[in-house]
Amino acid sequence: MKRIVFLDFVRVFACFLVILVHASENFYPGPGATDMAGPQSLLANELDRLCVSLYDGFGRISVPLFIIVSAYLLVPMKENESMWSFYRRRALRILPPFLCFMVLYSTLPLLWGQIDQATSLRDLLRLPLNFPTLAGHLWFMYPLFGIYLFTPMISPWLRKAKPREELFFIAIFAISTCMPYIIRLFGEIWGQCFWNEYHMLWYFSGYLGYVVLAHYIRVHLTWTNRQRLTVGALLLAIGSAATIYSFYIQAIPGIIIDTPQLEIGWAFCTINVLAATAGAFLMFSTIGQKEPHRIITETSKLSYGMYLMHIFWLGYWVGILKNDMAFSSDIAIPAIAVATFLSSLISCKIISYIPGAKWIIGAGRGFGQEKQPRPQVV
Repeated sequence: MKRIVFLDFVRVFACFLVILVHASENFYPGPGATDMAGPQSLLANELDRLCVSLYDGFGRISVPLFIIVSAYLLVPMKENESMWSFYRRRALRILPPFLCFMVLYSTLPLLWGQIDQATSLRDLLRLPLNFPTLAGHLWFMYPLFGIYLFTPMISPWLRKAKPREELFFIAIFAISTCMPYIIRLFGEIWGQCFWNEYHMLWYFSGYLGYVVLAHYIRVHLTWTNRQRLTVGALLLAIGSAATIYSFYIQAIPGIIIDTPQLEIGWAFCTINVLAATAGAFLMFSTIGQKEPHRIITETSKLSYGMYLMHIFWLGYWVGILKNDMAFSSDIAIPAIAVATFLSSLISCKIISYIPGAKWIIGAGRGFGQEKQPRPQVV
């Protein structure tokens, strides 16, 4: 099967941005937090304020990019495929590595004293319910599972939907991404109250909007590469600037701030992150390379395993570059991200040679490539 080359570039880029975000989070943990950002945040100085705002803020397009790549390939599901067949293929590819690392994050930190036996046991017993204490990054898997579960339901509509109908859905989704700001200004709206969280646009909100956006771009968008580059660059610039500024304006050094309030503009389903994500994806879609690039392709295949394991390496490099060598945030954040990315890549490549590696790192196939894109107008 011929690979969709530009999606490999997107996946590698998004994988690095995830690590960049987590590297940045080591520079604003509040009281009671370990290394990463906790319920409260505290910036040490103006340099940390600026660097965290820039690096972490720009990196917030990482998760939506992964959602779009997955949806671009898998939605709608094949017309002659049953729901159970689709679930089985997804489960066999995604669940074994996920469960493997859930166990590893619940047990391995015992070896270097990062958690105690009580925490390890509690994490193991809670595995069916949620991610382990030291594996907060695995939160992403649950929305992804939700999208997979819903794919058979939305696929029939997407196969028949007209462009304007999909645009209508995307427009309402975009309005829903403005709600965090509207709620902060005006309080609960559109049916929200202390006994009801399911507001008027609930069913158009969340990551499903990115799924429909991915399908619209793949099937209905006929822009030229120049149009994609122009509009994409504009959306990426405006969206990223707003995302970065939303944190910077609130992150006053020396003041403890509730993290949800500080990161209101960093939520993945906000209008600014939506704009930046759509812009970045449009720009990547102009890559016209026909043959896969070996390094990018290999990294893309290993990206799932890299995502799963990178927190192990992140803590190691934070200890060296931030704590031992005391690099300032302008150098430490990108250095930690690059070192973690390369360490995870090398580790996954070594594991890929082990028989049965697919049960540990997903067979090096990332989220798969199962569709061909609609030919673009150039």
